[in-house]
Amino acid sequence: MLRRQSSKTLKQPPSVHKSQTDLSAWRKGGAANAEKKHPSPDGQKNDSEQDSLQQALSYFEKVPDRVSLRSNPDLQKHLAAVESVAQQRGLPPEGFNVLLNVALSGKLADTVNTRLLKSLVPASVIPGDSVVSSISWLCVSKCSSNVQLLFIRWLITMFDFIDRKEQLRALYCVFFYLLQDEKMCPYVCHLLYLLTTKENVKPFRVRRMLDLQAKMGMQCHLQALLSLYKLFCPELVTITLPGKVKNFFKNSEGPWKAAINTVRQRNFPVHQPLVLDTAQPQSRKRKWNAHLIVPASSTTTVNLEESRVNNADLYSTSQSFPVEQLRTFSQLLQNIHRLEFPSQMASVLTNPLLLHYMSLIKDESVHLRLHFWLSQTLQEECPWCVADNHQNEDEFRIFLETVYKTECFLQEGFPSCEEFLYRGLPLWDGVCCQSQVLRLVSWISLSSFPEVKSQFYDPLAQLFYTSSLYFKCSLLESLKELLQNWLNCRLFHPESEPASQVQSLNTTLSGLVNVVAELVYFVGRICTVALCLESNSSFLLYFILNFYETVCDMYLRYNLPLLILPPAGVFYPALLSMSPVSLNKLCYIMYRYRMNLVAAKENELSKKESLQFKISSQTYKEYNQYVIAMVGCLWTSNVFQKDTHPQGLRMDDELLKGTAVKEFKTSFNIVYHPAMIGYAVQFLQQAFPDDATLNFSLIKGKKWNWYLEYLYAQGLKGLKVFIESSINRVSQAPRDKAEEPEQED
Repeated sequence: MLRRQSSKTLKQPPSVHKSQTDLSAWRKGGAANAEKKHPSPDGQKNDSEQDSLQQALSYFEKVPDRVSLRSNPDLQKHLAAVESVAQQRGLPPEGFNVLLNVALSGKLADTVNTRLLKSLVPASVIPGDSVVSSISWLCVSKCSSNVQLLFIRWLITMFDFIDRKEQLRALYCVFFYLLQDEKMCPYVCHLLYLLTTKENVKPFRVRRMLDLQAKMGMQCHLQALLSLYKLFCPELVTITLPGKVKNFFKNSEGPWKAAINTVRQRNFPVHQPLVLDTAQPQSRKRKWNAHLIVPASSTTTVNLEESRVNNADLYSTSQSFPVEQLRTFSQLLQNIHRLEFPSQMASVLTNPLLLHYMSLIKDESVHLRLHFWLSQTLQEECPWCVADNHQNEDEFRIFLETVYKTECFLQEGFPSCEEFLYRGLPLWDGVCCQSQVLRLVSWISLSSFPEVKSQFYDPLAQLFYTSSLYFKCSLLESLKELLQNWLNCRLFHPESEPASQVQSLNTTLSGLVNVVAELVYFVGRICTVALCLESNSSFLLYFILNFYETVCDMYLRYNLPLLILPPAGVFYPALLSMSPVSLNKLCYIMYRYRMNLVAAKENELSKKESLQFKISSQTYKEYNQYVIAMVGCLWTSNVFQKDTHPQGLRMDDELLKGTAVKEFKTSFNIVYHPAMIGYAVQFLQQAFPDDATLNFSLIKGKKWNWYLEYLYAQGLKGLKVFIESSINRVSQAPRDKAEEPEQED
């Protein structure tokens, strides 16, 4: 049947779907657009190019056999015209039937056929009928094996542009037969990977794949297709396959990539806003698209009128449900067991209904396909991993933003993004797509520390030390979100991680404790250095304390038996900071540490929890040292005598007297502290409006209590809870005669 069809192809080109534009309409639209964007001479030039293309298509439709390229000026002229239009604007749908048939029929030399195939770049879509017609030429062996291989590569590269794939899927057996060619096998596996549905997985195909693997060895392309078969029908594929393969397939789009980018940037500017509304017009952009919801190229195009008529039948049948007809969440629930995912996995990232499906149904085939596509795209389009690819930076930024929003929606990261970060961070300059990359960092999944340290922590530390203050703060915010995501994973999945992460995660409690502890220690180390580099910047200190605000509550809020205090290089700069925000936040953090440590000690004494995990005695000791330092600074004014921390503020009186500061003992209490003296001035101005001398010694006794109430009224809630929890205010007289309190034992 294929032979008969191929013999009629050149005489009777297949009809184009009614939704596609013909060549004259395409020329008219292109000219109109050109007139809007360019002056009249440019519009005339475009008209001339389109006339040349129409003449070239007419020539190739009737070209005789075995025409020499060197001795035929007409062939040279028309071939150049096709190449020129394809490289600049892309070809119209109607041109593919003619050019594919000529290139694969063997009429012309391989040099011409190769140039024609490399020129087949679409301006919008590729008719599915034209592709099916061209495949028939593979069955009659009219073209050379090199041309056949290039055609398969073209199919893979242009797969997302083919508008009607049902007929292409019907030829699955034809492509499967081509696996016997060792040269074509890697690319045919790639094409089959894109075409495979559960109905295509048959016992004889599995046996054939296993025979090929026994013959060729463990090839990545064979493993990929077998992995997909195993996901669809695990009872048919019983062998063990590797859990992770970085690159399943070879890159197929080399000859067309530059032209695709040129046409795509011309037809789909990257500055258009990201829209997630399913009511937006569908776009034809390849791989990813700011407007892409569900590409019409995924299955048969169905307009809204036909959708309304056929909905009743679709609900009542057992056939798969096309995603183009998915409009509401109720439709998703009613058809969730027979939903047919699009061939173009990019559409999943921007379709909320399909993301709901991924969240509700742990379909491993969907995760595998998305992982493969995402890995390939990140590797091939990353501006700093691929040479001479910086012109796509804006487009790549939009893509990363879309991926991040998808991870937030699903509340879990993609393994392919994690691999991308591990490979890309050592090469990253910290500038290109900065906010998008740092956001992806916050969704890295839990993993063993040795792998993370060498591929994640070390590159980030180098960037952190050598980058701007803004980068340091942005990275700390991402690491805080990463910690929160890990802790939330513990809170909502106490036994194990989501299914997509199980294979790469040590899910035991001890594993989680170790990984979280290493992250906290890592942040402590880099923050200590950063505060020295940035002269104890209050802006940087704010983000550091934000991180420790999560750390201090891990025991009570997240039920994780782990408490790690900030290092002295963070604690003392915060205690002596000139920012009241930092001092207030530090007081609140120390209050929460106290609450967590008290709860841990009570649980340990009552044996309500397993004694496998206990808070270290060193942690209690360090906390007490910090509290003594804080109370000595803010309250009792004896920090220089009582601070016992090895890196603390303890100093000899002789050394302090050499500073020429008269009242050095009270320099850091809540009245004279650099962060609090502004409040003290305002308090004296309100309490003693007639006294212009600002006598700070007046703040004592009853006025000390007034001053405290004034501070609390200014929003210093952290200071309030710290004083109330950590200081024992002894009062032997009425409150108006109360003396300054003493430190709690």
